[in-house]
Amino acid sequence: MPIYVQHEVLGRIPDVFNGEAIWQAPGLALFSRRPLLRDLLERSPREHKGRAATRCFSHVTLMLPQEDVDDDYHLTRGARARDLAQTLTALHQKDFGDLLGGDQVRYDVVGTEALAPGEIEVKFGHAVYLPAADEKILFNVSVSRDSAIWHPVCPIYPNQRLALIGGEGGAASVIASGWPFGPEGAILIINDGPDAAPVVQMRPKDALECRFDPRSGYHTIKSLREVPGGSPRLLLKIERASGAPMRTQAGASEGISINPAPVRAAAPAAHAGPARPAVWQSRADGAPLELTAVPVSHKPANKPGESDATYAPLSQQRVNLVALALPRLSRYRDTGAQTMELPFDRALALSADAAPVISFVVDAADELYACTAEGRQRIAAPSTFTPVDGRAIRLLPAAPEMADRYRALLCLAQPVGAAVAGGARFTFGRNSPMLSALRLLDSPRFIKRADGVNAASADRIGLSRNAFSFEATPDGYKIGRLTATQALYHLDEKMAFVASIGDAGSDAPYLLPTGHHLVAGHYVLRFDA
Repeated sequence: MPIYVQHEVLGRIPDVFNGEAIWQAPGLALFSRRPLLRDLLERSPREHKGRAATRCFSHVTLMLPQEDVDDDYHLTRGARARDLAQTLTALHQKDFGDLLGGDQVRYDVVGTEALAPGEIEVKFGHAVYLPAADEKILFNVSVSRDSAIWHPVCPIYPNQRLALIGGEGGAASVIASGWPFGPEGAILIINDGPDAAPVVQMRPKDALECRFDPRSGYHTIKSLREVPGGSPRLLLKIERASGAPMRTQAGASEGISINPAPVRAAAPAAHAGPARPAVWQSRADGAPLELTAVPVSHKPANKPGESDATYAPLSQQRVNLVALALPRLSRYRDTGAQTMELPFDRALALSADAAPVISFVVDAADELYACTAEGRQRIAAPSTFTPVDGRAIRLLPAAPEMADRYRALLCLAQPVGAAVAGGARFTFGRNSPMLSALRLLDSPRFIKRADGVNAASADRIGLSRNAFSFEATPDGYKIGRLTATQALYHLDEKMAFVASIGDAGSDAPYLLPTGHHLVAGHYVLRFDA
């Protein structure tokens, strides 16, 4: 395997800002002196033919002891560091001018706490790139452990071919925050230009696996080796700096690398927005099958060896809570509500556990945040969160027709359902016992006030005592709005906005097709046959 990044530490240098002392030692005792920067570049050419070098590396990063860099900034505003870079650039051009091949020589001087006084670390190679002064960023690379809190890693520039990302102590050109795989593994990003999406490969290939999820837009990287406590994972996201969408083609090269399809600027598809995700998500491997729901009052006692699936329900109609509509708290300032926080456990079910795996927060300024053990970060819709393997929570934007009341729709990883009988009219609201099991936010623990005291039930925001009535019929569900101030919205089977339900009483109900959704208060309900 080629060495993508050359790391060497030069010691015993009295003045770390002396370019000549870093470049080449005086005298001709070639076999007795220690190697310095010129020797390292000569021994590791970029290209060679036989034993003769035909091209040398031209981008070099120098890391000096942080204390020396700080002193230089305090006393000379960084003049010595700039002089050092200029001196080494001139020496590099003088001694290797015939091996540059038209490349510009660039040096960067930075500080690090890892070096002792008198030490200098040099870094150059195929995956070391220093941008030009006017070069704009093409891609931004970030990593996450839980898909909610993302840490920036590095930019990638149009003329940059490679970037090698790894952990402390490895041979990477960039260190990723929270790298869980030790010093051996690394991520190699290959940039084929502005019109192509980057290619992601693992180094070494037998240590890590990488899979790309086109729906979420990021790579999931896992170790292929046995690790006590389970295999760690790292999520990698590569986004265009301009905000233009990236088109990628799911596939693998040699089993572990992703080869995205190129993005053509002139192609209309490159400007198309992301497809709306379906409400139902594929069940994780090994997840238990959902048993047939039967009203408790009609279900006979099970005999030994039998299960609930043995019996057919009395009615085929079913109402499912598939998403939570996150409100704009700014509309309810008179209640004193400052935040709404929705915590989810490792099964991605709404939970009151003290240490949830992820929480979603709406504040009084209507901003959205995701909170995990990694910290708190502002988020936007649409987004996908996979804090645990096998399950995902999707955040969808509210339709413009609903945006005055709602900030976003938070799709549940597993819908919560209840069976309903046909031919009878029921009501839904704060005072109605029907479907009360679906009102997951009917608790004061989800709303926080400015004084730190829990407010009343979250259902008091946006949900009337008697919100609407519904009746299952062969043609769909008849919906009647029972309170004039209750906002009701009709979404189709893919949760796209259809209509705002206005006056709809028992004499002229609104017909909701089977499989479509109704938004009332914080709840997005799907009415199934």
